Amino acid sequence: MNKIPPFDVSEQYKLIGEAISAAATEVLASGRYIGGPTVEQFEQQFAQYIGTADCIACNSGTDALYLALRALNIGPGDEVITTPFTFIATAEVISAVGATPVFVDICLDSFNLDLAQVAAAITPRTRAVIPVHLFGNPVDMTRLMAIAQAHNLYVVEDCAQATGATWGDQKVGGIGQIGCFSFYPTKNLGACGDGGAITTNDPAIAERLRRLRDHGRRGAYYYEELGVNSRLDAIQAAILQIKLQHLDAWNQQRQQIAERYQRLLAPIPGLVLPQSTARGMSVWNQYTLRVLDTDPTAETPCRDRLRSHLQEQGVASMVYYPLCLHLQPAYQHLGYQAGQFPNAEQASREVLSLPMFPELTADQQQQVVYNLKDCLCS
Repeated sequence: MNKIPPFDVSEQYKLIGEAISAAATEVLASGRYIGGPTVEQFEQQFAQYIGTADCIACNSGTDALYLALRALNIGPGDEVITTPFTFIATAEVISAVGATPVFVDICLDSFNLDLAQVAAAITPRTRAVIPVHLFGNPVDMTRLMAIAQAHNLYVVEDCAQATGATWGDQKVGGIGQIGCFSFYPTKNLGACGDGGAITTNDPAIAERLRRLRDHGRRGAYYYEELGVNSRLDAIQAAILQIKLQHLDAWNQQRQQIAERYQRLLAPIPGLVLPQSTARGMSVWNQYTLRVLDTDPTAETPCRDRLRSHLQEQGVASMVYYPLCLHLQPAYQHLGYQAGQFPNAEQASREVLSLPMFPELTADQQQQVVYNLKDCLCS
């Protein structure tokens, strides 16, 4: 039985390993391991790719979000609206700067923020909104920017799963005041380690971000404010330069894989397939569907039974995310209750992410679908 992983970064390395090794060796020989021309070159190339004036590299997607909020002077007494159906880093950074995360529900068809509820959640203390382009699928940025402008709010885009995705003719990360990216190895543009970046068209924000990521430094041993140590190392920047050249092709392969899943899975009852909008182009960091619970009296939810069956047949899958943020122990102090965000909570019970990476073959997809159908239709 051929096992199929949820993602496989080793396949990518087989294709470009020689170029990556050569780039890393060149950095090692240079002796410039932190900052320097290699990092600056990547920042310029990534800013050009996203379509922004500036890119500030840092050491993770989490730090990108944290530094973005610091650069906007968001802190104690402020509120930031975001989704409860995402990785904890999105809310964690709001708490880390001393502000309060305010959750609103999602739309089940996109898994993204319900923008009608965003507008309803705005108070005099609201300073910003963090939309998450979840699973690579962009938020309706036209509508969100209109809401933000009407209420004088910042928009910090969480693009961790959506590098290369577009809304209209603009790549995400170049629409709000700040875009935040993760280069974790399983992302669409993944490093061989951790890494992140921040994009902006505001030169004052860019200047402050460069200080904040380097201990608040302005010049040698002169510290204008307290910052952090969050720098992308030069070896990762060199690797990302190589991978950036392939990103559009890889994203196109992901789209082809998603289209094949859509065709193969459409006839199978009990599934709700992911949807995209006419103006948004997803880059399918994950292919996430919903498994309807056809027998609510069963002890084990249908999604979990299906996942176990797939695992027994050598097909790995993932659940993003099994417990919404407003129900996590870390956020019990905010006072949210079960049932408060019914769409997010329903998604957490039903979502299943199938194997998705650019090198996934048609035969492997057939195996995934065959085993899925065998369980649901038997």
